[in-house]
Order: sequence, then structure tokens, then C-alpha cells
Amino acid sequence: MASFVRISALLWADLLAAFAMYVMVNYLINVWNLNTTHAAGIINIWNGMTAVLAIVFAFFVDAFMGDFYMLLLSSIAYTIGLGLLSMSTPPVLGPCSEYKEKCIGHTQKVLFFTALPLIGVGMAGHVVSLLPFLDLQTKNENEDKDNDKDKDKDKDNNRNNGEDKDGNKIFWQIAGLLIVVVVLIAGGIVLPYIKPWSLRFGIPAICTLVATLLFVSGYSVYKPCKPPEGSPLTVTLRVFVAFARKISQPVRDPKELYNDEDARSTSSLRCLDKAAIKLPEEQQSKSWTLCSVREVEDTKIGIRLVPMWLTFIVIGIVLSIGNTYFLEQANRMDRKLGKIKITIPIFLLFFQFSSGVSAYFYSILTMCFNKKYAPPVGIATSMVLAVLCCITAAKVETRRLHVIRDHGLLDKPDEKIPMSIFWLLPQFMLLGAVDGIANTSITGFFKHQAPESMRKYLTYFTKGVLGLGTMASVLSVYVVGKVSERNQRRNWFQASLNQSRLDRYYWTLAGLSAVNLIFYIVIAVFYKYKESPDDDGDDEAGGGNMDEGFQDNAKCCC
Repeated sequence: MASFVRISALLWADLLAAFAMYVMVNYLINVWNLNTTHAAGIINIWNGMTAVLAIVFAFFVDAFMGDFYMLLLSSIAYTIGLGLLSMSTPPVLGPCSEYKEKCIGHTQKVLFFTALPLIGVGMAGHVVSLLPFLDLQTKNENEDKDNDKDKDKDKDNNRNNGEDKDGNKIFWQIAGLLIVVVVLIAGGIVLPYIKPWSLRFGIPAICTLVATLLFVSGYSVYKPCKPPEGSPLTVTLRVFVAFARKISQPVRDPKELYNDEDARSTSSLRCLDKAAIKLPEEQQSKSWTLCSVREVEDTKIGIRLVPMWLTFIVIGIVLSIGNTYFLEQANRMDRKLGKIKITIPIFLLFFQFSSGVSAYFYSILTMCFNKKYAPPVGIATSMVLAVLCCITAAKVETRRLHVIRDHGLLDKPDEKIPMSIFWLLPQFMLLGAVDGIANTSITGFFKHQAPESMRKYLTYFTKGVLGLGTMASVLSVYVVGKVSERNQRRNWFQASLNQSRLDRYYWTLAGLSAVNLIFYIVIAVFYKYKESPDDDGDDEAGGGNMDEGFQDNAKCCC
């Protein structure tokens, strides 16, 4: 289990780094003195790009690199990024050692904005390759143990060896789980009590460096990964390239198309069938000129999923407020619980707990509903919870603003607000429920409806779509702010959160989520689902498709 420890160390370091990055918006507001909107915009763009980058890295892993080299590259980037982040704090290389705006010079800004993309590369690379590589190595170790058994031993000895192997496996799994618990306690409770930001960022940087060195030390004992076999995303690109090259060709009869797998050509998006038109012999051998009917049909399925994907973006917008505006609300509230002072990252534990518990809701849905309807119902449930979360957040923020006015704190953004931080707990828990149910249900939907070749990318697509929503939240804040200041009215987003009307923005998100829910229901009703996730049946190319009324509208003008 040596490989298990070496690779798992990266996961433990990731958890610690996640807690350090979770409060980044507070660092930008308290130390850099950025306004809430600016700080939230930086964090949301970074979070969104990290999620989208995972899809790109999954393509590189399948097409060129393999999991080991992706882990090596991303771990080095992760280590350098966290190191630069620690160095960007004023006491390290700043003109002065105070954690104030005057000590943030040009050097600090360059280091900080260099660190963020490197950390994003590290996170995205680990999301793509860490667990697959860990599974591969532990599986290979078990196979090696089986091969090393003496074939001449009797059955009793073989059974005892198997029990010893299972016992060792369970031991390492329990040990790994205990280390995860220790890291969670250290990240959620101990790390926030470390006041200097240089150490708060530096400790995860050191841990990531140690984990990376430990991972590299096992290079000679790791079993080689399978050579890259190509990415299904390349197939989609090939279909569009082949279609573009033959755009002047008339649409042919399905019987005249290149069909090496005897796949059925569907009537929707017929213009893409041009990618499967057989050209003269000298051009047929070029893969970027000729595609099979199966490849074209898989591409069609992906296109027909786009309307569904668009509805998931709003969920991402709602999720983006959890580690930005929610945290800034908590930043100045009363953190005392009796004589204990609660740290803000503790809410990340509540969020993750709620997300994990809510994810089991999907398994209940699969028992209560037909398997083909469980994912859509789960997605609708997450959208309803998103509306409730925004309403709850709006009401709590209204109360917070009343407390601020009653105590004359409108012009005192640095003063503590005499309102318990636990008023925010319901909205954090609801947001965690949205995250858990949405991720599980969207992944289940993609698993059921997406082409077989794309199923490896399901988790990355889910995170990528929600990541697009996180980036879209920056646009939503800008648009809402501009609309709110029409007719010489005051913008809802001010430099200070005390003077902002964040409650109105939450009400806007609640309305947007409600409209999005209606839009989603309309699409879901007209969508034709497969009968069973394990049954290809007669569905188009093994995936979902729109009803005939939608198919007619989906036909290309060419």
C-alpha cells in the first residue's frame, strides 16, 4: 500500500489548501481593501475557470499525457502557486509588514495574479487524474500480490493470504479516513486561528510540496498507465470539421452514408450527416474528412443536450454566492458561541456535510421513480432548493441591515455587528443541499442521456457547466447593478456591504431561479428519455432525444 500513501498525500494536501482558499474573498476585502463586488468577481472567475479547465485537462490526459504526467504537472503548478500566494502577502516581499492596503505593492499583485491560475491548474489536474491514478495503482498492487502467491500452496493457505490481504486493505482505508478527518479538523478549526496570512497560505504550500515530493518518490514503483488512446472530444471536433468541408454537398440518403457500425441515422440535425458522406477514394482515408454515422449521431446527442445545459448555469450562479457574499456577511458578524469563537471556515464543513447528506436524496429518488425520471426530478428539486436558499438569504440579510441601522453602523464597515453568525447557517445548509442534489442529479442525467463514448467526462461536464454559472455570476452582478442605478437611483452594490442592498440581489436571484425552473420543466417535459440506463433499446444512438415537435425545429437550415 506504499503507492496508496504516496498518492493519497496529494488528496490530503488538497483538502488543507481548499480551506485556505475558501476565505480568499475575506483576504481581498480585509487586506487589499477591495470592495465586495470586485473581490467576489475575482474569486468567481477563478473558480469558474478552474472547473472549465478540468474538461480541457481531461482531453489532454486522454489524447496526449496520461494520468501520471498530468498529476506531476498539476502538483508542481499547485506547489508553485501556493508558494507564490504565500510570498504575495505583505510581510514576505512587501514594502511594509502590515496587512493593509498600503503594503500591497506591484510585486504583491504580480505574485498574487500569477499564483491564482497556477493553483487553478493544480486543482483541475488533481480533479481529473488523482482518483483514477490512485485506483489504477491500488488495483495493480492487489493484482501483483495475487500473482506472487505460490501456486503450490493448499486452499487453506490461499484463504489465509486472501484474508491478510483484505485485512491490510481495510487497515489502510481506515488509516486514510482518519487522516482525512485530521486534515478536516486542522483546516476547518486550527488553520483559521493562525492570524498571519503568510502562514495561513504558507502551511498548505509546504504540505503540498511535501506531498508532491512523496508522490514523485514513487516514480520507479508505479505501474505504467495505458498509453493515451484519444479523446471522444476529438471525435466531436472531427464531425464539425468534416461537416464544414462538405457544407456545399447536398444531404444524402442515409443508406449512402459511411456506416461501419450499422447505426441508425436520425432525422434531426440532418445537415450534420454531411460529415458521413463518402467522398472519392483518396479522401476517405482521412479521419478529418469522413466520419461514421455513429460519430455523427453522438455529436447530435451532445447538441440536443445544450438546452438542458443552459438551465444548469443558473444553479451555478446561485452556488457562487456561497464562498463570496455569504462569507463577507459572516466576516463582521458575532462569531461567539458561548465562550468559544467560531471560525468562518467551519461553514465549509456545514456546507460539505449538507451536500453529502443531500446527495443520498438522489438514491431515494431512484427507488421512488423510474430510473429515467430520477435525474430530472432531482435537478428540479435542486432548483426549488435554490429558490428557497435565495429567499432565506434575502430575509436574513434584511434582518442584518436592520441591526446595522439600529446600531448606527452604516458608515462603520469595520465594526462588529451584534448579530450571531449562526443566522447564516440555514442558507449555508440549503446551498449545500443544492450543491449535493444538483451535482448528483446532473451527473446521473448525463450518464443516462449522453453518448457512451462521453460518459468518462460526465463529472467534468457537470462541474464545467456549474463553473460557467459561477463566471456568469460576475455578469449578473454587473447587469443587476446597472439596472438598479437607473433613474439616478443608488446602485445596490456599494464599496461597503453595510451600505449595499444585497437582500435585493438575493430576491433577484430567487426570481431568476424560479423562471429558470419553469424553463427547465418545459424542456424536461418535451425531452424523450431512454427507458433504462442499462438498456440501449431503440433510442437514437444510445442517448436521449427530443420529441418530434422539437426535432423538426432542430433541423438545420442547410
